[in-house]
Amino acid sequence: MNDSEALVRTLKRAATVRCPTDALIEGRSVAALDGARFTNSAPGDGRSLGDVVSGSAADIDRAVVSARAAFEDGRWRDQTAKAKKAVLHAFADILTAHADELALLESLDTGKPIGDAEAVDIPLAINTTRYYAEALDKIYGEVAPPSPTRLSYAVHEPLGVIGAIVPWNFPLHMAMWKVAPALAMGNSVVLKPAEQSPMTAIRMAELALDAGLPTGVLNVVPGTGDAAGQALARHMDVDMIAFTGSGQVGRLLMRYSGESNLKRVSLELGGKSPQIVFPDCPDLDAAAQAAAWAIFYNQGQVCTAASRLLVHRDIKSDFVQRVVEVAKTIVPGDPLDPATRFGAMISEAQMNVALGYIATAEREGAQRMLGGSRVRQESGGYYVEPTIFDGVATTATLAREEVFGPVLGIIEFGDDEEAYAIANDTVYGLAAGVWTANLNRAHAAARRLKAGLVWVNGWDACDITMPFGGFKQSGFGRDRSLHALAKYADLKAVSFTLGAA
Repeated sequence: MNDSEALVRTLKRAATVRCPTDALIEGRSVAALDGARFTNSAPGDGRSLGDVVSGSAADIDRAVVSARAAFEDGRWRDQTAKAKKAVLHAFADILTAHADELALLESLDTGKPIGDAEAVDIPLAINTTRYYAEALDKIYGEVAPPSPTRLSYAVHEPLGVIGAIVPWNFPLHMAMWKVAPALAMGNSVVLKPAEQSPMTAIRMAELALDAGLPTGVLNVVPGTGDAAGQALARHMDVDMIAFTGSGQVGRLLMRYSGESNLKRVSLELGGKSPQIVFPDCPDLDAAAQAAAWAIFYNQGQVCTAASRLLVHRDIKSDFVQRVVEVAKTIVPGDPLDPATRFGAMISEAQMNVALGYIATAEREGAQRMLGGSRVRQESGGYYVEPTIFDGVATTATLAREEVFGPVLGIIEFGDDEEAYAIANDTVYGLAAGVWTANLNRAHAAARRLKAGLVWVNGWDACDITMPFGGFKQSGFGRDRSLHALAKYADLKAVSFTLGAA
C-alpha cells in the first residue's frame, strides 16, 4: 500500500469511527446530571468530533460514590493477585485488539501524527498495562529483625479511591501510567481526562469492562479543570490525586488537598530540559537528530522536551547547522496521513502561546535560524512550523519559561562548570541530556545535573522499568517502574506480642 492509498484508507476509517462522548460511571455510559456538554474539535482541521459530557461536581460525586462502594465491598480489592493479573492481561489483550481504533481516536483528538499514535502511544499504553499486570505480585512486605517477644511486619494496603487527572499531549499513555498501577494495587479510580482529548479515556474504560474489570472500579468523567477537576481534587472521599500537567494547576491541587481532607497529591509537572553537547560528542549527526526530535516530537508538546540546547563554543557553528538541516526535514502535515511526522498543535490557544513566545524571543534579540510562523491555515487546523533560535541569553524568556511548543533555544557554553550552571539555572528539574565520549565526564554530569531523568548519548532513552518524575518545580512522586505501585498504597506496620509457648 502506497502513501496515498494509506491516507485514503485512514480518512475512510476516520469518517466512520465512533467518537465516545459520554461519561462512564458505575459501568454505564451516562450524560451529565445537568445535561451540560462541550464541543470537542479536531486540531488537525477544526472539525467537530461531537459534544462531550461536561461533568460537574455532582457527576464527580456519583463517580466517587461508585468507586468507594466498589472499593469497600472488595469486588476488586479482595481478589487474589492471580485473579487481578488475569483481568489486567485480558485488559491489555482487548486494548491490543482495538489498537487501530484507539490510535485513530488519539490522532483525531490531539492532532498528533497517526503513525506516532499507532507505533508509540497505543503500544506504550498497552505495555504499561501488561507491566503492572505482571508487577502486582512483586511488591513484598517487610519482616522486622527477629525478637523472642515480638513478631513485626509491614504490608502494603491500597489507598482506596484514586482521582487521576491526565494531560492532553499523550492522553491514553499518561492515563495508563496512573490507572494501571492504581488498579494493580487494588484501588478504585475516577479518571478526569483533559477536556481537549477525552475520547480514548472513555473508550479505554468501556474496554476495561469487557475485559472483566468489575463495575465501579474505573469511572471516567470528562469536563473542565475548573469544574470536574476541582471537584475531584476537593472531594472529601478521594484518597489521592495523581496529576500530570502544568505547575499552575499543580499548585491549585496542593491547595485543594489542604482545604479538603489532606488527600495525597502526586504531581508530574513541567520542564525546561537542557541537552548538553560537549566538544567530545561521539557522534555529532546522532546528537543533531536527537536535539531536533527531542524538541519537535509531538509538536514540542512534551513535558521532557529538550527546549534548551547547550553547545560548547568549539563545535557550536557546525553543530547548530546540523540541527537546522535535520529540522528542515520536519514538515507539518495532515495528522491522518501515515507519512506525516509532525502534526497539529492541540488547540488554537496553545498555538497562540507558542507564537507569542516566538515573538518575545525575537523582541529580546535572539536570532531566528528557522521557522517561526503558523502554517497550513487553509486546513482549518493549528500548525506551527519547527522553530530554532540561536544566541538565546540565559536570562531570556525563552530560556526561563516552558513553551510547550516546537521552539528550540540554543545557548553557548565554554566549559563543564558553565554548562552545569546554565543547565541547573531553572525552577524545573525534570530531564537533562549529555553528549560526551568521556565516561568520567558523563558520570560527573549525571551527579551534577539537578533532574529526575538524565540521559547520556541519547534522549528519552528509558522505558517502563525506570521511574519517571522530576526535581524542584517539576513535581514529586514517580510514574513508571515498581516505584509507582508504592505510591498507590499505605504502609501498615503490624506487631504481635509473643508469650511463652
